[in-house]
Amino acid sequence: MNFFDRHKKTFFLMLCLVCIVLAAWSTHRLAPSVFEKAVGFVLTPVTKAINSTGGFVSDRFTAITNANSLIEENERLRAETEELKLDNSRIPLLEQDNENLAALLEIRSKYTSFDTIGARIIAKDPGNWYDVFIIDKGTNDGLAENMAVAAGGGLVGRIKECGFNHSKVVSIIDDADAVSAVAMRTGDVGYVKGDYINKGLCRMELIDMSSKIAEGDEIITSGFSSVYPEGIAIGRVTEIENADKTSTKTAFIEPAADFRHLNEVLVIKNAPENAAYEIDEETSAEAEN
Repeated sequence: MNFFDRHKKTFFLMLCLVCIVLAAWSTHRLAPSVFEKAVGFVLTPVTKAINSTGGFVSDRFTAITNANSLIEENERLRAETEELKLDNSRIPLLEQDNENLAALLEIRSKYTSFDTIGARIIAKDPGNWYDVFIIDKGTNDGLAENMAVAAGGGLVGRIKECGFNHSKVVSIIDDADAVSAVAMRTGDVGYVKGDYINKGLCRMELIDMSSKIAEGDEIITSGFSSVYPEGIAIGRVTEIENADKTSTKTAFIEPAADFRHLNEVLVIKNAPENAAYEIDEETSAEAEN
C-alpha cells in the first residue's frame, strides 16, 4: 500500500479544510487569486458531482416513498372496492327480505285477532319445493303442533313436529295433508291437498257436481277445520276435472304462496283446539277411495 492510500482520508480532510479557509478568506477580497481560481477549477466539478449524486439519491428516495404510498393507497382502494361489491351483492337479498317481511305484515294485519309470530326457514327436505321444512322457532317461543303457517302469498301449511327451538312444517303441497277450503265466488266447499302428480300444485276434491266453480276462482280456508283459521288465501283454480266415479268435481289450484322461494313464514299461535284435524284427514282419505 503506497503513502496516498494510507493517508487518503487525512489528505481529503486537509483539502476540505483548505477549501473552507479559502472560501472564508475570499469573502473579504474583491477578486480571486490565481491559486483560488485553480482550486475552484478543481473543486467545482467535484461539488457538482456531489450535488448531482445527492439530488439523484434524494429523487430516488422520494420516488420510493411515493411508490410505497401509491401501493398502500391501491390496497386501500381495492379493499373498499371489494367491500362495495359485497354490499351490492347483498342489496337484492335485502330487497327480497323486505318484500317478504312486508307481505307477512300484510297477512298479520288481516288477522289482528290472532297471536302470530314470524319465523325463518333454516332447513328443508331435498328438492326445489318447500313441501317439508324446518323453522327457527319452537316450544320456547310458544309454538305447538298443528299451528297454521302462512307466508306472503297466503297459506303455507301447519306445524307437524315441535322442538324446543325449532319446528317441522308440512306444507299444503305435500299430499299427506288436507285443508278444508271454500271457493269465494260460489261458496262451494271441498278439501285441498298437494297434487302428487303435478308437484307444486294442489287439488280441491269433493266439490259437488252441480257447482259453478270455474278457472280463476279464488280458494280460501273455510274455517271448518280447527287447524286453519277462516279466510286465508290458498290459491286460484287453473283447471276443473269431473270425477265420474264419485260424481264430484276436482279443481286444480295454483297456490298463492311461492313454494319455491320461501324464506320467512308467519305462525298463527292461538288457533282453536286441534281436535278436528283428524276428521279432515279421514274425510280426505274417503275421497280418494
